[in-house]
Amino acid sequence: MKKRLLLGLLLTVLFSSVVLSACSGGKQATVKVKIGEVTRSMFYAPEYVALAKGFFKDEGLDVELQTTAGGDKTMTALLSGGIDVALVGSETSVYVFQQGSDDPIINFAQITQTDGTFLVSRNEVKDFNWDQLKGSVFLGQRKGGMPQMAGEFALKKHGINPQQDMKLIQNIDFANIATAFASGTGDYVQLFEPQASIFEQQGKGHVIASFGVESGHLPYTVFMTKKSFIDKNGDTVQKFTNAIYKAQQWVKENSPETIADTILPYFKDTDRNIAISVVKRYKDQGSYATDPILDEAEWKNLMDVMSTAGELKSKVEHGSIVNNTFAEKSMK
Repeated sequence: MKKRLLLGLLLTVLFSSVVLSACSGGKQATVKVKIGEVTRSMFYAPEYVALAKGFFKDEGLDVELQTTAGGDKTMTALLSGGIDVALVGSETSVYVFQQGSDDPIINFAQITQTDGTFLVSRNEVKDFNWDQLKGSVFLGQRKGGMPQMAGEFALKKHGINPQQDMKLIQNIDFANIATAFASGTGDYVQLFEPQASIFEQQGKGHVIASFGVESGHLPYTVFMTKKSFIDKNGDTVQKFTNAIYKAQQWVKENSPETIADTILPYFKDTDRNIAISVVKRYKDQGSYATDPILDEAEWKNLMDVMSTAGELKSKVEHGSIVNNTFAEKSMK
C-alpha cells in the first residue's frame, strides 16, 4: 500500500514537472538587457546580426536596443542606469576612469577594430598624396572623439600638422558634417559610411583614403558596462558576449550581400546597393573584429592616439578597465 502511494506521488510530481516545462517551452525565463548604441551605423553590423539571427535569444536574453546619439549621451545613460550596456568608443571609458570613478566602466567585448571614417575629396584626385591636403580646407570630426583623434593621428603620421598646415573646421555637429560638405564647405571631409558611398554614388565626393587603414588596429567601438553590473550579472554578460562572438563569426563567414540583406531591416531608408558597398568596404579593410577580445597591442595604440591628440592625462593600463575573461570563454 505504501509503495503504491509513493509511486503515485512520484508520478504526480513528474507529470507536474512535464506540464510546467511544456508551458514554459522548456526554457529558463529570459533576462532583459538594454543596449545604448552611440549611433545607428552599418559599422556595427555584428550587433544587428546578433539581433536578426536570434543569437541573443538563443542565450536567453531579451535585448532592447536604443540609439543614444553621441558619446556623451551614451555614457550619461550608462552611468545613470538608463541602459545596461553601451556600444561606444573605448575612449569614453578612459575619460570616466581619468575622472576617478568609484564604479569604473569596463570594456568587455570589442566589435570594431579600426577607425570607420574615410577621406573624401570634393574633386576627383588621381595619384593621391597626403601632402595635397596642405593648404586645403578640411572638414573634420568633433574634438576629443575617436574619429577626430584617429584622423589627426593619421595626418601627423604623414607629416601634416592639422592645426597649422590646413584650415581645420571642427565646430559642426556630427549629424550636420555631411550636409555642410554637400552645401560647399571644405575641400576634403572625414566621413563615416554610408555617407561616403552615397556621395560617391551622387557624384558629390570621392573616397581617396581610409583613416581606418592609416591609424591601425584600435579598440574603436566596444561593448562596455559598469563594474557593479558585471559583479552582479556576470552570467548575463557572458551570455551577451557569447551572442556577439557568434555574430562576429557569422559576419566573417558570409558575403557582403548576405550581411547587407540581414541588417537592412535596421536601415529601412538605405539602398541595398549602398548597404552592400558599405559592408564590403568595412570587411575588406578588416574593420569588423572577428572576436570580442580587446588585446594589449590595440590598447597601446589607443593610448598613443589619445596622447597624440592631447586628450590623455596619463596612460591607463590595459587591465584597469578591460576584462577579456568573457570574450575568452565565449571562444572556447
